[in-house]
Amino acid sequence: PVGAVRIGHIGGEFVVNPSMKVMDQSRINLVVAGTKEAICVVEAGAQELSEEEMIQALQFAHDQIKRICAAAEELAARMGIKKEMPAPPVHDAAHLAEVEAKIAGPLREAMATKGKLAMYEALDTVKEDLLATYPADQAERRAEAGHLYHDVLVKIFRTSLLRDGRRVDGRLFDEIRPVWGEVGVLPRTHGSALFARGETMALANCTLGTSSDVQRLSGLLEGTDKHFMLHYNFPPFSVGEVKFLRGPGRREIGHGALAERALLPVMPDAVAFPYAIRVVSDIMESNGSSSQATICGATLALEDAGVPLKAPVAGVAMGLIMEGDRYAILSDIAGLEDHYGDMDFKVAGTAAGITALQMDIKVDGISFDIMREALAQANKGR
Repeated sequence: PVGAVRIGHIGGEFVVNPSMKVMDQSRINLVVAGTKEAICVVEAGAQELSEEEMIQALQFAHDQIKRICAAAEELAARMGIKKEMPAPPVHDAAHLAEVEAKIAGPLREAMATKGKLAMYEALDTVKEDLLATYPADQAERRAEAGHLYHDVLVKIFRTSLLRDGRRVDGRLFDEIRPVWGEVGVLPRTHGSALFARGETMALANCTLGTSSDVQRLSGLLEGTDKHFMLHYNFPPFSVGEVKFLRGPGRREIGHGALAERALLPVMPDAVAFPYAIRVVSDIMESNGSSSQATICGATLALEDAGVPLKAPVAGVAMGLIMEGDRYAILSDIAGLEDHYGDMDFKVAGTAAGITALQMDIKVDGISFDIMREALAQANKGR
């Protein structure tokens, strides 16, 4: 079973599932889901919480989740329903070995190719060459080879990284891609900035309005005014695709909300700076961590517009490759590492502490020792 809780930090104490009224005084708004064994999903906004305080909050949340899972198991035992476990798909071991022998070398060469698009083209060529070795009368075996290609690619990507101690682009595990930024890039805007980290680039622009330009939200209980808004756009050309330009999707809304939550603790209050503030981030190109590039670009655009931020905010996306007892924590993950890795752990904050956190994993769970190490490495990256 999976349990979930919301955690607040009020008066120096952690509080489980606090009321909305109490949350107004909380230093953290943390939502955690997990099993008895480990945490699976994390979403948090915080008032510059230290890494150790965040770990304590996560441990406290997991203690509560264990109680929820125990209650769920007790209820399931009372029902006495037997679980049915579907059998996992079985691949032909001999065919898998044959495919691996054919493409292991070419895959390693393709993954060493510099540049995202060039590497993806090289990987596609390896797959096409593999499928070309199967005659037309072996359509079923050829289709299976296409699936096995993916399995071999993932295996080689992960084992090579752990064995060699370096990533496919040559970086060390804690190494950040080259960073570049420029402000005032758009004429006639209040503030603008271009931020690039490797092959990920965000163009952020900031617009200031009067107090009558705030976004008014109607809730179930009462209405609120939103003085700071951040919108994130991910046009298809940023990843070399051609698609219809429609309204924002789930991913764009979520990334924008994460970046907005990361910057909110450092924004000036409405009395000291009585203006509506809107930041729009357009991703120009993407190879992983575009939401964190948005946070960095938005900080530059806000400062270019003269918004008196309490402190600059930066974000970095952490990854994880885990095989048995061996693991590698990766800083500033690229697209391939996000796709084939075990964790996407976004950490944003100031030099003083964490302001936003988001984590999802593809394994059963990760230990608090790994999370502590990942947070420390993210602090170094910020």
